[in-house]
Amino acid sequence: MEIILLQDVPKLGQKDDLVKVKNGFGRNYLIPQGLAIAASSSAKKIHSENLRQRAHKEEKIKIEAQALGEKLTALKLVVGAKTSSSGKIFGSVNTIQIAEALKDKGFDIDRRSISLVEDQIKEVGNYKAIIKLHREVKVEVAFEIVAE
Repeated sequence: MEIILLQDVPKLGQKDDLVKVKNGFGRNYLIPQGLAIAASSSAKKIHSENLRQRAHKEEKIKIEAQALGEKLTALKLVVGAKTSSSGKIFGSVNTIQIAEALKDKGFDIDRRSISLVEDQIKEVGNYKAIIKLHREVKVEVAFEIVAE
């Protein structure tokens, strides 16, 4: 079954992608949840026309995302965490703390668009995070974990 995605679906595709899925997944989950529509011939025509009209806007958004990405790569983040005397963090640092540190620096970035290079951060040190600003623009940001 071919469908047109109306929203980003993790591990499946981005908004406006035309993808093939199994019939049950499309009919029982994606379409009722409002995540996709069936790709009939008329829906494909409407979809292609919408994409053509939106191409100029997308290019402008991509250029803005690249400019923001250049600012973010030059940024050095410092995230404070409660630690023991040996440098181990109580709990772990996650994307929420990184989004808050970015917000303190004046960048409003959703925590869901941030992914950590390492699975769990449980010690003081230097780490990296990947921020997805646009479907084609991903930026790697360095940050340091310090004891509070």
